[in-house]
Amino acid sequence: MSEGSAEGSAAARVALSLSPSDDRTVDAVDSERYRAYIRRAHAGPVAVGEEWAEFVSRGCGTTRDVELRVESVEGGEEIGEGTEFAFLSRG
Repeated sequence: MSEGSAEGSAAARVALSLSPSDDRTVDAVDSERYRAYIRRAHAGPVAVGEEWAEFVSRGCGTTRDVELRVESVEGGEEIGEGTEFAFLSRG
């Protein structure tokens, strides 16, 4: 029996576009620590078009608001422990 088969299967990959997409923000969301946060915060069903209001650390106690939008979901319907993320720039 596959993991989560009763409720759906974990997606292999989810592509998220982000705005704003300046270099510091892209670097912050592209870290494994942030990816792990997204897996925990958004575990469960996921659908193309969902938008999440989040923030990233900019160092020295400062943060930056970001909007993440689900652009594609591959290989399942849920975000799980093994789900990988691809971050795409969006204006």
